[in-house]
Amino acid sequence: MGPLLANLSPACATPSPRTVITIVGGGFAGTALAVHLAQQPGLRARAEVHLVEPRAVPGPGLAYAPGSHPHLLNVRPGVLSLYPAEPAHFAKWLAQQPEAASGVPEFAPRALYGRYLAQALATAEGIQVHADVAVAAPLQPHGRRTVQLASGAAIESDYVVLALGNFPPPPPVEPSGAYLTHPHYHANPWGPHALAGIAPAASVLLVGAGLTAVDVLMALHGQGHRGPVVAVARHGRWPAAHAPVAAPYPSYYTELAGCPTVGGVVAVFKRHLRRATAQGQDWRPVLDALRPDLGRIWAAWPLVEQARFLRHVAALWGVARHRSPPHNAATVAALTAQGQVQLVAGRVQAIAPSGPGLRVAVQRRGAATCAYQADHVVCCTGPLLDYQRIAAPLVQQLRAAGHLTPDPLGLGIVTDVHGALLATDGHPVPGLFTLGPSRRPNAFESTAVPELRQQAVALAAELAARLKG
Repeated sequence: MGPLLANLSPACATPSPRTVITIVGGGFAGTALAVHLAQQPGLRARAEVHLVEPRAVPGPGLAYAPGSHPHLLNVRPGVLSLYPAEPAHFAKWLAQQPEAASGVPEFAPRALYGRYLAQALATAEGIQVHADVAVAAPLQPHGRRTVQLASGAAIESDYVVLALGNFPPPPPVEPSGAYLTHPHYHANPWGPHALAGIAPAASVLLVGAGLTAVDVLMALHGQGHRGPVVAVARHGRWPAAHAPVAAPYPSYYTELAGCPTVGGVVAVFKRHLRRATAQGQDWRPVLDALRPDLGRIWAAWPLVEQARFLRHVAALWGVARHRSPPHNAATVAALTAQGQVQLVAGRVQAIAPSGPGLRVAVQRRGAATCAYQADHVVCCTGPLLDYQRIAAPLVQQLRAAGHLTPDPLGLGIVTDVHGALLATDGHPVPGLFTLGPSRRPNAFESTAVPELRQQAVALAAELAARLKG
């Protein structure tokens, strides 16, 4: 980490003669943008790049930070390169690590990818890292923004990029109740030692059955947990498992271009699915063929159709699109077959303290409401995406100033195609950009490495072009 520590410098409010770009957030999106900015020809002579990240080691963020359990990446190394032009970059890096001495793992530990990101950032020249939290970024009369840090320092900036990542999930039951402060309610399964207090024989109820729930199950299994586990999800499905690598399915976007309805897109997909099935092909490549064009498909839908997709298709899309490593899927299946794990299709209606544990009322799909008594309840639902509800000080300040507009579907922030924030009147807000999950309203798929690295490359080029102008 020597090169990175050498880049550390105190923030100050003294105006810089060069253009100042401040990235708020040092997870994957912020790291990728910093790395690609450092690669812009001549940018270092014209601009300063600052990265604000409270964690001791910027780069991994929450998703890839070391933890008590060696969680696996949910995709193979070949699609995780930081550099779109070098798709094998991470795979080659991985092959040189001590952990790959006996062979490159098909699904590598997540913390190993975090090390890859941290090293890439450490070797990027000219990035000034601040171990701090940005709490405000008001626009000044002279046109710059003052990024105010929790420490009291400030960075006078020409461009501020919000790379805030994912926020913790909202409470599963609204309005919130006394369960939120119960010692056996785990609001954040990614917190330090979040599951350490769960005894091996304790009963556990998971709210949600997506990839986070799978990771929690794997962590519990890894620490010798043998108590009963109930997972509650509206769709009643675990994530699909990855299949062996197969030949890609040809793109059929020409049949979907400009299609204004969800039903029309689904009909075309089903037609290709039947064709592939008749030819003995797996369904996964048919679905994956949509991915490069999903942003354009989403953007072609009016708001009412986007809302229809979220109501009726999004949950199934998540199950099929965001897949689990085969080892994880096999473990979940084995625990289910043994009777230790039960998946319930339904909705959590109430959670209340009950003795040392918690009582959970579940409206089962097509059945009466039933109650479960659990020693521990772990929230495994998706992150909070609605920027109208996010209480982070920086978000609150920008929202109150009218410089951050939450989208009407509660998916993120209203932006243009470059990630520039738009005011309520549709005009760009001076000096503010974003990338990462906050751009879901514009592209829908905005959480995985392939989409985020492309956003980083494009935004780095856009900012460099503005500097030349």
